[in-house]
Amino acid sequence: MSVNDPRGPSVDTRITKAKAKARSKAGATGPDRLAHRGCNTGKGATAPEVPWPDDLFVVDPAPIIASVERLARKGGREVMARCPTEADAEATADWLVDRIGRLEPGLAVTAQIDPGGGQFLVALRA
Repeated sequence: MSVNDPRGPSVDTRITKAKAKARSKAGATGPDRLAHRGCNTGKGATAPEVPWPDDLFVVDPAPIIASVERLARKGGREVMARCPTEADAEATADWLVDRIGRLEPGLAVTAQIDPGGGQFLVALRA
């Protein structure tokens, strides 16, 4: 295939950018192998993610890891999701506080539920 095609050839060095930079300064090269361009490109483009559970009814869920990093760095308030009922919002808030307590034990967060527009916003405050 052409190099412009996702199934075209690409060199996969099997090392991170930081390791590649350190090796290039030292003059060493890493082990290379041939890979599909689409596979090789997609491999480095994925961010770590904490999945939302399927039993919670949430709309527009925020990415949890990025939100926790901002709360730990700057504090303040982060809106995490919208829920159609107050019961859904309370279950979501309880789950978030528990999950973030495990993800970032030193970060004290509280959940806040705000009604508005026929829905309930779930926010975290650090």
